[in-house]
Order: sequence, then structure tokens, then C-alpha cells
Amino acid sequence: MLPISLILGLLMTSLLPRPLPAQAAAQATDLRVMTFNIRYGTANDGENRWENRKDLLIETIKAFDPDLLGTQETLGFQRDYLTEKLQQYEVLGVGRNDGLESGEMMALYFKRTRFEKLDGGHFWLSEAPHQAGSKSWDSSLPRMVTWVKLRDRLYRNVKPLVFFNTHFDHQGPRARLESAKLLRQRIAALAETARIIVTGDFNTGEGSEPYLALFDDVGRDRSPVVDAFRVAHPQRAADEGTFSNFVKGPGNGPRIDWIAVSRDWSVGSAVIDRTERAGRFPSDHYPVTATFRLKAVK
Repeated sequence: MLPISLILGLLMTSLLPRPLPAQAAAQATDLRVMTFNIRYGTANDGENRWENRKDLLIETIKAFDPDLLGTQETLGFQRDYLTEKLQQYEVLGVGRNDGLESGEMMALYFKRTRFEKLDGGHFWLSEAPHQAGSKSWDSSLPRMVTWVKLRDRLYRNVKPLVFFNTHFDHQGPRARLESAKLLRQRIAALAETARIIVTGDFNTGEGSEPYLALFDDVGRDRSPVVDAFRVAHPQRAADEGTFSNFVKGPGNGPRIDWIAVSRDWSVGSAVIDRTERAGRFPSDHYPVTATFRLKAVK
């Protein structure tokens, strides 16, 4: 019979956490990102009104469990509802009309356990980016970007991460183009010193002028970001539309909700999430998700 001390030692050893296999360990540090136009909560949507879909929206977010979440068409009470239900996240979001509480927000969320906030703010997609509520060109409404600079607690010795979230104008083609140019300038100014993630509803499809302005290389001016979905799915398909209008099935329109990422990330996956329950949808847009892994840790 084995001595009691040896039996206890073997038992304690069996209870110790086992090292993760290399692949599982790498997956545990992957960055999970979601972009989600949640449809403004005062819309006259009948059976699809906010009260009937808000629980499913939270379930959809929790099912993916993003580290970073960018939302669009978010009113103040919706921002606060998500904050209440997603308590592991810190939120940043202000109204586009006044930089306070008036109007839709480009609210973004990040996990406190993974990230430490270093800085954050907002700018407007106009010729006066620092003027709250400003609009230019043929924009129908004020449009803006909310951003946050984060230190990744899992990789404290790498460059910080800057997360941008935006919503381009739905009517003005010139406004969308100029917005893409301005956003690219802001990204490029940070690309040497930070890793970049961009989420948003861009109200235009792949191959459009704004898309090319953001993602195309122009001469020696290499775009600082790539389209995560197209990296993950090199061949375009007919069912990539992300606006559902609360109708079941693949979207037949363009893919207008994008996640952009700087070139120091590798793209693991990108998915258009068509979650629905008994004919009910969390929003009139499908959320888009992606996972990323650092190419190198220096």
C-alpha cells in the first residue's frame, strides 16, 4: 500500500492546471472583434422594435464574446443598456450632434480584463473634425469617429492598439469618399507607433471609391490597413450583403459593414453572423466578426 503522503502528493499534482498545447495557448490570446449596427432604438419598426430584439442582440454579442465591439446607430439609452448587460466591458460613446448625449453614437466597448485605456476621443467626418456636430460636403447628417488607445495586458511590451469605430453617411457619395480619406490619414499618422483596428458601417460596398480610398495602395503610399473579410475570403460571393432589413437569408446587397486591420495582424477568421431566432433578428444589419493574431511579438 502506498504511503498516505505519496497518495496526497499524486492527488495534488493531478489537480494542478495543465499547460495548454501551443495552438490552444495561441488561440487564447487571439483578438476577437465585432462590428454591429444595432439599429437606433426609437425606429418605428413594428414587430422588430427595440424592445422585441434587445435580448437577442445581447445574446448575439455574448455568443461571439468579442474583446473589441464597435456599434453604430447607438442612442444613449442603448449604449447604457449594453453597458448594463455587458459589465466586463468599458464603453466610450457620445452623440454625433453635440459630442455629448444628442444623436446616434459610434459607441465602442473593450474588455477591461484584457485592455488598459491610455487615451480616447472623437472626431467628426467633416472639414472641421474637432467641431462637434459639424458636417461637410454632401453629408445629410453629422458623422463621426470614436477611437480609443489601449495597452494589451497580454502583450505589454508591444505597440499599443488604437481602435476606431465609425458610420459613414448614407446619402452623400462625396461625403463617404472624403470621410474615407480623412480616416485613412488619421490611421496612417498612427500606424508606425500603434496597431490598428477599424470597425464601422460604411454605407458603401467593396470596390466603391470610399473602399478604394481606404484600402488601395496608391503609388508608394501603401494603405496601412486591409479588409479582414476579404483576406479571410479571397473570392467574392453573391451572398455577402450585411444589410438584412429584418428579412431572413443572405443579404443580396453589398457588404457595407467592414473590419479593417493593420498589417501587423494575421487574419484568422471573418464571419457574417446571421443569427436569428423564430424569425426575429437582433438588428437590420448582420454583425461581422473577425479574429486576429499578432504576426510577431517584439
